[in-house]
Amino acid sequence: MTRSAKSPAVSTIPAGMAFADALAAGLLARFADDIPSLGGLRLLLPNRRAIRAMEGAFLRQAGGKAMILPAMRPMGDVDEDEQLLLGDLGDLGGRADDPDMFPAIPAMRRLALLARQIMALPTGGAGGGDSIAAPQAVRLAAGLARLMDQVETEGLDFARLGDLVPEDLARHWQVTLDFLKIVTEHWPGLLASESAVNPAARRVRLIGDLAAAWEKSPPPGPVIAAGSTGSIPATAGLLRIISRLPRGEVVLPDLDRHMPDDAWEAIAETHPQYMLKQLIQGLGVDRAEVTDWKTDPEITRQAKTLSPRMALVREALAPAERTENWRNLASGFEARTKAEIRLIKCPGLREEAGAIALMMREALETAGKTAALITPNRQLARRVKSELARWDIEIDDSAGTPLAITPPATFLRLLAQAIAAELAPVPLLALLKHPLTAAGAARGGFLDAVRRSEKRLREEHQPDPGLNGLAALKKYGGRKSAGAVKRLAERLRPLQKAAGRKLAPLANLLETFITAAETLAETDAETGAARLWAGEDGEATANFIEELRDAAPLFGRLDPAAFPALLDSLLAGEVVRKRWGGHPRLAIWGTIEARLQHADLLILGGLNENSWPPTAADDPWMSRPMREKFGLPAPERRIGQSAHDFVQAMGASEVVLTRAEKVDGTPTVPSRWLLRLEALAGPLTGGTQPWLQWFDALDGAEAPAPATPPRPTPPLTARPTKLSVTKIEEWMRDPYALYAGGILRLRPLRPIDHAPDAAERGNIIHKAVEDFMKDGGGSVKVFLEKGKKAFGKALNQPVVWAFWWPRFQEIAEAFVAIQKTRENSFRSPGIEAKGQMAFDGLAVEFTLTAKADRIDARLEDGSLEIIDYKTGGIPSGKQIAAGFAPQLPLEAVMAKAGAFEGLDAAPVSSLQYWKLTGKDPAIEIKWPRDLDVAEETRRAHDGLIRLVTLFADANTPYLSNPRPAFTGYGDYDHLARVKEWLDEDRPGTGQPPKKAGGP
Repeated sequence: MTRSAKSPAVSTIPAGMAFADALAAGLLARFADDIPSLGGLRLLLPNRRAIRAMEGAFLRQAGGKAMILPAMRPMGDVDEDEQLLLGDLGDLGGRADDPDMFPAIPAMRRLALLARQIMALPTGGAGGGDSIAAPQAVRLAAGLARLMDQVETEGLDFARLGDLVPEDLARHWQVTLDFLKIVTEHWPGLLASESAVNPAARRVRLIGDLAAAWEKSPPPGPVIAAGSTGSIPATAGLLRIISRLPRGEVVLPDLDRHMPDDAWEAIAETHPQYMLKQLIQGLGVDRAEVTDWKTDPEITRQAKTLSPRMALVREALAPAERTENWRNLASGFEARTKAEIRLIKCPGLREEAGAIALMMREALETAGKTAALITPNRQLARRVKSELARWDIEIDDSAGTPLAITPPATFLRLLAQAIAAELAPVPLLALLKHPLTAAGAARGGFLDAVRRSEKRLREEHQPDPGLNGLAALKKYGGRKSAGAVKRLAERLRPLQKAAGRKLAPLANLLETFITAAETLAETDAETGAARLWAGEDGEATANFIEELRDAAPLFGRLDPAAFPALLDSLLAGEVVRKRWGGHPRLAIWGTIEARLQHADLLILGGLNENSWPPTAADDPWMSRPMREKFGLPAPERRIGQSAHDFVQAMGASEVVLTRAEKVDGTPTVPSRWLLRLEALAGPLTGGTQPWLQWFDALDGAEAPAPATPPRPTPPLTARPTKLSVTKIEEWMRDPYALYAGGILRLRPLRPIDHAPDAAERGNIIHKAVEDFMKDGGGSVKVFLEKGKKAFGKALNQPVVWAFWWPRFQEIAEAFVAIQKTRENSFRSPGIEAKGQMAFDGLAVEFTLTAKADRIDARLEDGSLEIIDYKTGGIPSGKQIAAGFAPQLPLEAVMAKAGAFEGLDAAPVSSLQYWKLTGKDPAIEIKWPRDLDVAEETRRAHDGLIRLVTLFADANTPYLSNPRPAFTGYGDYDHLARVKEWLDEDRPGTGQPPKKAGGP
């Protein structure tokens, strides 16, 4: 390897070879006569993940034999998923121990310092001096930190910003320049006071110092830099020095040495070879001078078998100027070459993940075969991981898991949200149901108490927020939950008190928050700290909290209500990577993690635009002309890097491409690389295996049977023998609802924290009218007082105050006016009159009950008028005649027989619905003109006798929604699976509905 320092040594490993294996095999062959001296080699790789890949490659190529590995160090290449700094490079040599070289400022502390500067700025606009809220300031600070890293990585100077914005440019950019004074004027002094430097600046200086040291005094041993594309200028400078060292060499990943010169000159930033072109120009070497890396002959032979495929891929990604030759080239690619590129088009992400999981599962059927998914789509990666879990396969996603969705961080976020919402029912229950919440009790018993309380609350009570809501949990959860709720309140009270202040120091609030979290997580057998910070997820969350503790004083005082959003902003971008575990032969890699790694089967997933390649996002700080003038790379360069990753992945021995045609119901656009491949080679197929059909079959029933209408026939002993007039109406309309509610005793549960609905409005108005009439009526003022009492706390809700109350006021005026017109003709002896009536001589004993809204007696002849208040729709004449609204006629049957308490038997001369809406008119009094009261009363009596007699037969089923044209939908339709069998005609039969008759 010794040579003149004037001639650079540069070689390349083509994409058809597994880079890490080819590099390891070549090094083992080079040091074959003296393997121990391999330990004296300095091997520089792009990042720490590349080092792990090389360790595995050495192990494979050495046949598992023990050996001394080279000294492998990461150079720190660009990482799209993290900050630009990937690690401390001080161990490479140079001036890492220089006392003038300050340490890198911790990421959290940098965010806090920048956010404090941003919060100190006025927002401007009409509001004048309003400051930016902490959560938004943190997000802006993260953007500023990325900009600083990018500028320092490119070796630029912020002092040049003043030249970018001429006076006539848009006011927006003038404001942006003023905003960036945080970086240009204030930040250097802040860093000096912290005795720290920006991470990217430290890395650039370390790499530069190392390059200068090696140029002046070359290291005695061999040095090889492999796998880097030189995307960082400082790294490119180091590579230039290494290539000229007496025993140095640079190994490039897949430099296309055979591309025609005219195409080479035409490549732009989005081309996969663009970064390598820029690099070799910086190295001062011509493309023809780059040699092929010498490796194991078997690896070279395998690469040659893939050459036709790689030629097809390279041509498909050729510069636009060469696409005019595709018509002549397409026929030159053999059918076998095209068939090697398999494409599976999936309806959605679920199907794509399922097909990929099946392919990876099948790979395990071949001894020793490895498989990996490469995708930048983290949602797809998580879905594949979940699908593999059905076979108890735990797979490592090397891109990591967002810290925010891990159990400990989720617990902290739920606690913050519950406190900020003043322990409102929904966020409180979400917190209580988290697996880490126990409040000093056994987790099982605590959860049982919570569930029991929730069920009662959904049935009977709308809980208040705050500690009063906890008291309701205690009340409705019963004696067993009393202790748990008491302990819960004790643990939350200090935090709720701290959060109730208008402004509070973040440091103090954080300490109270962590104390509450730890005490809330403790059980009767284990401390909260031991549970909350356990495992890799807990350790990562604890590290995050410690960093936040250190940075919290910098935020000063803030509104506690903003704490949940601040916590989410600080958690954004934080990931947890497993140190061990996962299947040894399966993996999920991001595009960065896949560099230099190897698998027998590579699945390239999520091949849609805006995913792979990613969108070239606009810079919020600089326009494109400003970036170009300042010297920053164009956003499209990232597309070129992704294209290079795509080409390298296509060099695996077996490759499958997948994409989802829709994501979240929205059609997707295929990746431009797929479109180019199919434009050149024709449509791609998925091979012979029907992956999508197999995935559908995994969860599909062998012989799916359509649901049929339920026909429950409970025994006579379980059937009701006492029903109210409203239940008779339910019996007629939907017998299944009576079966589910009256026989099985199932109750519909309301949503927690539900919005006021029409039924609640009706109950309130009924209560107000009842109280008003029982106290003898009176003025509108009295009516409104009764209304306020009936509305109660509901008046605090905006929808009630803004819409319900004004209409109630209209109802009050109209009701009092109507009463004045009736006071000389009627008296009202029956307000909410209760009664019951036994029917003798039937097949079974049966009792009818009722609670009539109002029964008035005519002063003239003593006949009765039965009134029913309605706040919604009223039955039509057809529904009453058909027997589907028998309430008033049945109450007439009871009144005529003297079945109401305090009322003598008397004829019923009138039935009325009073529709209380508050609209115009506020009250409508209705009864169908063509329906005779006496006739409807007789028909209701006879119909009830028939109905009771019919269901006295044990073979009579309780049908669900037997006449949908008259009844509509009910609370129990989902239990009856109505949507599965109900059609536009006769349900379950395809026949038109039969003509309805009376009860």
